[in-house]
Amino acid sequence: MDAAEFRRRGKEMVDYVADYLENIEKRQVYPDVEPGYLRSLIPEEAPEEAESYEDVVKDIERVIMPGVTHWHSPYFYAYFPTANSFPSLLADMLCGAIGCIGFSWVCFFSLSVHPHICLSIHPSIHFYPACTELETVMLDWLGKMLKLPADFLAGTEGRGGGVIQGTASEATLIALLAARSKIIKLIQADHPDRSETDIISKLVAYSSDQAHSSVERAGLIAGVKMKKIPTDNKFSVRGDALQKVLEEDRAAGLIPFFFCATLGTTPSCAFDCITELGPICNAVEIWMHIDAAYAGSAFICPEFRPLLNGIEFADSFNFNPHKWLLVNFDCSAMWVKKRSDIIGAFKIEPLYLKHDHQESGNHSHWQIPLGRRFRSLKMWFVFRMYGLKGLQAYIRKHVGLAKEFESLVRADQRFEISADVVLGLVCFRLKGSNELNETLLKRINNARNIHLVPCQLAGKFVLRFAVCARTTESRHIQEAWCHISHLASELLQELPH
Repeated sequence: MDAAEFRRRGKEMVDYVADYLENIEKRQVYPDVEPGYLRSLIPEEAPEEAESYEDVVKDIERVIMPGVTHWHSPYFYAYFPTANSFPSLLADMLCGAIGCIGFSWVCFFSLSVHPHICLSIHPSIHFYPACTELETVMLDWLGKMLKLPADFLAGTEGRGGGVIQGTASEATLIALLAARSKIIKLIQADHPDRSETDIISKLVAYSSDQAHSSVERAGLIAGVKMKKIPTDNKFSVRGDALQKVLEEDRAAGLIPFFFCATLGTTPSCAFDCITELGPICNAVEIWMHIDAAYAGSAFICPEFRPLLNGIEFADSFNFNPHKWLLVNFDCSAMWVKKRSDIIGAFKIEPLYLKHDHQESGNHSHWQIPLGRRFRSLKMWFVFRMYGLKGLQAYIRKHVGLAKEFESLVRADQRFEISADVVLGLVCFRLKGSNELNETLLKRINNARNIHLVPCQLAGKFVLRFAVCARTTESRHIQEAWCHISHLASELLQELPH
């Protein structure tokens, strides 16, 4: 494929993508296939001779689309949103075209001042000042939208800064590993005879019992104990619950070192009370990381910003613009109060990667992979083409649609709301047994008109209704409720009276 054909095929693909997104609600939201469906649709081996572009494209609908869950359908109400927008998709095209592996700032400096050094290192190593610098500025832009304390911004006198991770799972693991590295160094400074193995065996990290499974997984990867703090009747961790567990563990000879607070839990979008938890963590020098993967986007709205009160106590903070801020996957924003804590945990600098601008934002020291995509382009396009007011309007629209669905549920005496509706998630259920609600959910998803997933709250099987798609409107909410109500009526009529 030469440039001329690429131009033609590229325009065709843009048309295909635009048609797909414009007409997505006409597609069945959830696929009707079995595991292994695809293998019989394509050859067992790659072709020896090149195939035509036409042959490849015509197989998209035959092979790929039957196995796709259409997350951007206005009838998809499962999990949380995965963001998408036309500006972001265009920026992603440019990112792919530039193709940088943006782990270091140095290219311009090295090529202009020491070209023989840069070119003799390795022909596959590339450096991109724009990739590093735009990311740093975009995280400052976003941090200011959230009204983060200046300590978290790179363009201040503070010692912090922001970086784009792939997912919130990565951000949690990075924070946990940084906290582990920090506590080991502190303990060994006072007790040089203590081995790293001995210290790690005593370390313990904490999270809410409502925290995402990725937090527990981070503990497994890091090789440290992870304990879950019980929540209150609002599914929130309070200060006294954390304080009690910390005192018990210290008395048992353990070393508490990390607490992951959640703002917007996956089951119910509950909020840990960080104004109580933060001072406790600060007082005993425990790293507090805040995971706001879904809810964080809403904090750009003044009416939801109080949910972030207490951020000043945190050591690190993360949320996913790729969930609810119109930036497509992957783009997970993470800030740290002291960037030296992250760099100190991950910095290994061989001679072939050294240069004269070591502290100009080498993001390879802030993450697990060495390389990184030019993901900040997506933020730059979206922030400029929507503006803060446009982004706020988008968040508010989704919250309004969730409130509309909540009102429909509350108006039906057969149903109950299971958790406070704060943002775009409604947790609800039929009044009755868990088995009854499990059957209702199975019938909803088997019909494949809409897609929902469940959670368990206080021992009850609960249905989650999350407003996800950019194109969701009031009529979709009304259609979804009519469908749920109709299936509930059929189910209740079948019960013995």
